Amino acid sequence: MSAPADQLDYASQRVLVSALLDRRRFPHAVRSVRLVETHISWVLLAGRYAYKIKKALDLEFLNFTTLQARQFYCAEEIRLNRRLAPKIYLDVIPIAGTPGQPDLGAQPAIEYAVRMRRFPTSRQLDRLLACGKIAALHMDKLAATVAAFHLGLRGTEADSAFGTPEAIRGAAMQNFEQLQSILTAQADRDAVAALSLSSEKEFAWCEKYFEQRRVQGWVRECHGDLHLGNIVLIGDEPVPFDGIDFNAALRWIDVMDEAAFLAMDLLHNQRADLAYRFLNAWLELTGDYAGVSVLRFYLAYRAVVRAKVSAIRALQHASNPRQHTQALTLSRSYLALACECFARHQPALIITHGLPGSGKSTFAQGALERLQAIRIRSDVERKRLFGLGPLEDSHSQFGTGIYTPDATRRTYQRLCEIARELLNAGFPVIVDAAFPRQDERAPFQQLAHDMGVPFAIVSIQASKATLSERITRRRNEACDASEADIGVLQEVQAVQQPLLPHELACAVEFFNDPDHNDIAPGAASWYRLEELLAAQARS
Repeated sequence: MSAPADQLDYASQRVLVSALLDRRRFPHAVRSVRLVETHISWVLLAGRYAYKIKKALDLEFLNFTTLQARQFYCAEEIRLNRRLAPKIYLDVIPIAGTPGQPDLGAQPAIEYAVRMRRFPTSRQLDRLLACGKIAALHMDKLAATVAAFHLGLRGTEADSAFGTPEAIRGAAMQNFEQLQSILTAQADRDAVAALSLSSEKEFAWCEKYFEQRRVQGWVRECHGDLHLGNIVLIGDEPVPFDGIDFNAALRWIDVMDEAAFLAMDLLHNQRADLAYRFLNAWLELTGDYAGVSVLRFYLAYRAVVRAKVSAIRALQHASNPRQHTQALTLSRSYLALACECFARHQPALIITHGLPGSGKSTFAQGALERLQAIRIRSDVERKRLFGLGPLEDSHSQFGTGIYTPDATRRTYQRLCEIARELLNAGFPVIVDAAFPRQDERAPFQQLAHDMGVPFAIVSIQASKATLSERITRRRNEACDASEADIGVLQEVQAVQQPLLPHELACAVEFFNDPDHNDIAPGAASWYRLEELLAAQARS
């Protein structure tokens, strides 16, 4: 005789899951049923669907011991994950009958399952990355998806405990305490202790920013577990899935915390280029450059979380030397990454100089990936000042609308303000703008001088024919924030001022034509730029 519905225990669930391995239990065509087990659920892969049953367990971070709780969290899993993956997360299915003779989809329910549409696990981003099958375009699309998701969320209530400095510090310190209790080697324990001190120091620097961001509404109900293994490529679109449903505190987080998790995962996989491509695309769309002040903390925090998870797995595999060693090695690699994330490197300020169509944005994209820098684009920030999105047409002519002298002054002023914030946070900065006039360039050189950081002007040149061809193609495709046309090119040429001698001393020229492309990886101009910055850092 089965236990009462609200008393179905873990042992009874195992009987239920075993019964559901019979393909005849499903109301649709199923050739075979495969079981995947996690520490909190069973997932039955049956035909074109997957059914997830939550385990009747009471763990430190969740309690699924009652049928009511499992039904609630199944509904939460659907609600939360349909925000990003509506085609994967379908509905909650009741299971009637007895554990040994279950009736899927019937009532009264003895259990509930989340029904999902299956996808090939080979299409998960962690697996595709390992095979070298992740393209830059995928990062751009993912950034657009995540940015739109974040911007569509509401901020936490003013009296909420989510996202407070106290909550952030508590979560960080708990990770270190748990690691100290798990790891046994003295070298590992020493590394954790040193990281704990670094975390405390970074937290103290970030504390005022944490509170500012909570008050400003940047703490939102996010995905909560946004790493490469929880994103699948469907067609050519990256789709996040399997967000946190069982603990609200783990998903009501700063949006920068969420973006940092994915960036950290890419850094750990030795793809800093993709990490900074994603970050920059996300920043450009959200405009959340102020959040970079807490980025370093969150990158390290997420690395420590993954180190803890790997350390727990090492403990669980203590009887299997190979698996134990693998998990422990992985944990140590995350600790090493956290240490690197806490390290404050020498920031630098780079501004571009060139006519429309010369390739300033192409250079800036390559530079941000190569130098692990943050880029600010004048075309985007100008439109943001006027409430426009990057690809919205302002319908303004040169010298009118958003292109008046006052609008240009305000744009360069805003670029300088953002650059100051980013440099203060300790990151290299690239300002992607035409900078035709010396009085527009001077404040940025002065900013670098005042903050004691290296400064470079990257002057990008191209032939007249190339400039015209690129501008015409870009306008026809309407896929860039720039609104420059041939008329604008002529106007900017008329007002462009050559670099002065003191500017030439910190300038590097990149020629960007089809038959002479200094922006290509390995070109000598990149090494001249890096040496210029390094020489200034040494002086």
